[in-house]
Amino acid sequence: MDHGALVLIEIGALILGIGLLSRLAAWMGISPIPLILLGGLAFGEGGLIPFSAGEEFIEIGAEIGVILLLLMLGLEYTAQELVGNLKGSRTAGLIDMVLNAAPGALIALLLGWGPVAAVAMGGITWVSSSGVIAKVLQDLGRLTNRETPVVLSILVIEDFAMAFYLPVLTALLIGTSLVTGTISVVIALLSVVVILYIALRHGRFVSRLVWSKEADVLLLSVLGLGLLVSGLAAGANVSSAVGAFLVGIAISGPAAKHAQRVLTPLRDLFAAVFFLFIGLSTDTRELVPMIVPAILLAIVGMGTKLLTGYYAARRAGIAEPGRWRAGFALMPRGEFSIVIAGLAVAAGVDRSLAALATAYVLITMVVGPLLARIPDAERFKAATRRIQTNRRAREAAA
Repeated sequence: MDHGALVLIEIGALILGIGLLSRLAAWMGISPIPLILLGGLAFGEGGLIPFSAGEEFIEIGAEIGVILLLLMLGLEYTAQELVGNLKGSRTAGLIDMVLNAAPGALIALLLGWGPVAAVAMGGITWVSSSGVIAKVLQDLGRLTNRETPVVLSILVIEDFAMAFYLPVLTALLIGTSLVTGTISVVIALLSVVVILYIALRHGRFVSRLVWSKEADVLLLSVLGLGLLVSGLAAGANVSSAVGAFLVGIAISGPAAKHAQRVLTPLRDLFAAVFFLFIGLSTDTRELVPMIVPAILLAIVGMGTKLLTGYYAARRAGIAEPGRWRAGFALMPRGEFSIVIAGLAVAAGVDRSLAALATAYVLITMVVGPLLARIPDAERFKAATRRIQTNRRAREAAA
């Protein structure tokens, strides 16, 4: 069969499959993320029917999916709200790093992979998935909740920290000089500062640049700007997701409101492709030996994220239910963790690290969105109300 025809058939079958899985997820009352991931595993490397012809399309589509998820998330907030939340979450960001990087570093040392692998595993277990969490918040209707800015501030702090972390890790992995590593870090930080400055000081100009009453012109302008800035950010060793998020922050007023409307179907399509890509790119045969340590690590990692989110929301003055929602929302790991594992293995670190990281990410991606629904359960709400009542009674007695 002609290669072009085969590509169309495979891509069409996969997208149709995503639609059917999403419909099943809606019927079950859960996020479609776990089902799409499991579907990707079934048709990826080592799966039932390996997918090969449209790999390049799916890979590029996955990256666009993450960019669109963060771009749309940025459209929900202003630059002033971002800065205010970042200032209030600095301590929580530090606690997030310590609590969540420690388990990964420790398991790498226990498995005898060495200190450089420990630095890599620390990053894998530390950073949450902005793309997955953005989708979960959207699915659960929490984008306007009071705790959501707290969750976003933690994610942004983590993504900003990657501007330090990734150049340093790369220098450690390939053994470059201190000077070269320092230059990479400085370039990355300057890029973040420039993008943030434009978002804060010249947001009105950016909004006027992309604004149009014509839906197609607005879509092309916002999408083009988002992809352009994301690419420039990635070229400077900064997360493309950070670039997309700051573009969304910079756009405000009617431009932001109408951009959300025209971009929503495109975001949903490419976000689904992103989750599918994670499953397709995973070789299930390599996961089996690492399932047990990955499960143990995931239990610890999801617990530390729960503590992080609860603490951050408490410091922000969020009520008890919102604290739990923030903690559960932060559990999934994703794109950054996979990238870090890929860098480490390519530089000669034990290949088992990639298998452990992939299994760990998949577990948190599948289980995290399911657990995120717990705070909305009636029993959990009743228990939370009892906790609040008892606390008020103790405070009144004191």
